[in-house]
Amino acid sequence: MYELTKGANVGLAALSESTDAVIVALDWTSPSGEGDADVSVLLLTADGKVRDDGDFYFYNNPVAADGSVQLLGKTPTGGGDKDRISFDLTAVPPDIDRIVVAASRYGGAHFGELDDLRLTLADGSGEELVRFTIGDTGSVSAFIFGEIYRRGPEWKLRAVGQGYATGLAGLATDFGVDIDDDAATEEVPEGGPSEELPSDTVTAELPVRAATGQAAAAPDAEALVADGRPTVSPQAIPTPRRPDADGGPKKAAPRPRTAKKKVTLPKVAKKSLAENDSWKGARLFPVSVLKSDRDRETRATSVLLSVMAQIPEFGRRLTAAFGAPAGRMETFAEVQLPHGETPRRPDGVIRVERAGKLWTALVETKTNGNALKADQVQAYMDIAARRGYEAVITLSNDVALEGSPLVDVKVDGRRKHKVALWHLSWAEVAHQAQMLIRHEGVGNAAHAWLLQELLHYLQHENSGCHGFQNMGAAWVPVRKGIDDETLCQGDSRTLEVVESWERLIRQVCLGLGGELGQKVLPVQRARRGSGPAERRSRLADQLCLEGRLHAEMRIEDTPGVLAITADLRTGKLRTSIDIPAPAQGSPLTWVKRLVRRLSDAPADLHIETLVEGEAGGPRGTLERLRPEPADMLPKNGARITGFRLSLFKGMGSGRGNAETGFIRSVDDAVHRFHALVAAQLAH
Repeated sequence: MYELTKGANVGLAALSESTDAVIVALDWTSPSGEGDADVSVLLLTADGKVRDDGDFYFYNNPVAADGSVQLLGKTPTGGGDKDRISFDLTAVPPDIDRIVVAASRYGGAHFGELDDLRLTLADGSGEELVRFTIGDTGSVSAFIFGEIYRRGPEWKLRAVGQGYATGLAGLATDFGVDIDDDAATEEVPEGGPSEELPSDTVTAELPVRAATGQAAAAPDAEALVADGRPTVSPQAIPTPRRPDADGGPKKAAPRPRTAKKKVTLPKVAKKSLAENDSWKGARLFPVSVLKSDRDRETRATSVLLSVMAQIPEFGRRLTAAFGAPAGRMETFAEVQLPHGETPRRPDGVIRVERAGKLWTALVETKTNGNALKADQVQAYMDIAARRGYEAVITLSNDVALEGSPLVDVKVDGRRKHKVALWHLSWAEVAHQAQMLIRHEGVGNAAHAWLLQELLHYLQHENSGCHGFQNMGAAWVPVRKGIDDETLCQGDSRTLEVVESWERLIRQVCLGLGGELGQKVLPVQRARRGSGPAERRSRLADQLCLEGRLHAEMRIEDTPGVLAITADLRTGKLRTSIDIPAPAQGSPLTWVKRLVRRLSDAPADLHIETLVEGEAGGPRGTLERLRPEPADMLPKNGARITGFRLSLFKGMGSGRGNAETGFIRSVDDAVHRFHALVAAQLAH
């Protein structure tokens, strides 16, 4: 991999033959596990300014209409996050001279609180080509990592490493974006034909989030305004303000706002015309006829691929991370391809055409608990390499982990053409559909309805697309070994359980994030310099010694980190969140206010006062503390640092996803805690 230093540059064509589409990743680690930042992209002309506000891409405007830019979102790494952006460089308008890649923090946070800041660039096959490691960032709230720029017909990458004290608003304003400080809101329900939504873009409710400031004096000067997130117009994508061809009068477009937007669900469901409750509405994708795993695989592949081809936003969202360009997409099922004496039939093929060039991926699908077969995937990799295809995409209920591929395949290094192997889980497909129709908006009401039908199909008990649903063969013997104290450190089965636990937590985050329309990411605390394998090995040793599985997840706009602990000795699940003590007011005022905020929380909610320099302070249930909040104050006058709120419930024993299974009990515990406790704290 080519290593860049600050200010250095490199031509992309010299590093790979597959740089028409590239993936840029920004990643960092956080000592506390709570550090977060948001990426943004600006398309600049030769004068160093955007053409209009539509050239500013961030969390409220994540996709370019021409497919040249798409923010792919965050994925957790060993000790932090990796935020990725897909660029189709063939689609970048010719009057764009450079592309700035930046990130910003908010709420008074700065980049000096994060470690291991890094920019990496990968080609269309997923191979990482360039890395830029960033040293001292200082106390800035916005940071330009790098820029991709033209030199004649060639694209180059420059390592910038420049900080801004103004946050996202100041950085964007500095490059010519007209930020709107006013915070109008508009609420529109989720769309389908029955809800009578307009046929244009689904609009969104825009909660007020932050104030913005004024511009810095020059691109290289530190700006002088407070940090904050700008606010975005109530549209899926801000309307561009380019001059009309005839030069006639034109309506000014709304200015970007950085308050997070979301499409709200209907307040009241429409009355059904059915004679009785036993009548079931007709569905576009019926599931009652599915009798075998083969039927489920065939139907699921055809349903998904057809919806991807019909809804550009959805198809692009699922393929952009794999290096696919923006263009006309066609999908095919049960395609026969020659392979020696025995032709092969991949479950599907995706083809994207842009500017006369084709991008092709073979698709291999599994449903229920069926595992991917290494020899089958290897055959498709060989076929793709011989035919000049770009990728093989596997799709199953399993969840891929960082540094732990689901299928090991051999790549012939002598071949000039490289084929990328990618994996999708059905849970991720459902998550992306939820994010579009419930929170971010799609092109029209018919598309929203079509995605609803896809979601209904995926979530139906007979579809076989329910996501990760089995803790594995090691689950029962590990639990038994913990019960009778015969489990030893180094037992390989504990590592299998830890990996299954990590897959489960990732899936829980996807499900909750899709429902909320917010980023929900697992927090993975790791020692500096250690990789995923070392971290899982350490967790496996802890499982042997303590008999507990522990995980944390960070939910956007929620104070603290939601923690869940599965105690395999007692069969109990504990969900909890630590909230810091307020900076102002008296301790008695704090506890009274906390009890009022938890007015709708369960009576058995456990509250513990956290005090400085001690193992723990007063504790009790909400039911007991409601009439006497002062009982939460330490008797010795110790300084209160925060409060820990916890709920306990029984843990499912089965390794599967049944009502009494462990997987279902974990999912239910997290959703219940968020709805009844964490959501009240966010208000």
